[in-house]
Amino acid sequence: MRHIFLIILLFIVVLPANSQTGEDSVKSTVNRLFTAMKNADPDILLSCFSDSVIFQSLSTDQQGKTIVKTESVHEFASLIGKLQKNDADERISFDVVRIDANLAVVWAPYQFYYKGKFSHCGADSFQLIRVNGQWKIQYLIDTRRKDGCMP
Repeated sequence: MRHIFLIILLFIVVLPANSQTGEDSVKSTVNRLFTAMKNADPDILLSCFSDSVIFQSLSTDQQGKTIVKTESVHEFASLIGKLQKNDADERISFDVVRIDANLAVVWAPYQFYYKGKFSHCGADSFQLIRVNGQWKIQYLIDTRRKDGCMP
């Protein structure tokens, strides 16, 4: 009887402590991306993305026209790898996380600091897919602006 009690107690204590919700695992992938940026680690950064990732930014030109710029995630990782640790510090807040089967969406307002100084703000929009049990960023588009930011 004592062994059964210990086994039940083990399940009650250990399983909830080790379980991670789907939302937590999606957030973990996004947070790993920003940790890799902050640590100037291009290999970990690239591991956050799927093999067919689309990486884009929205901005406006001097006439106020919206510009969509598609970038190479490999070039971005290379740039991050040339920085010093803590040079690229993007601070996000998770506003929305939604999951359906192997698809997740994240909306995350952010503030970006470069070498300790506030640079710009905006929002990141992520689409993630679950590949072999791991969440990978399939699509990332962000806005970038200097006005209306609250550093």
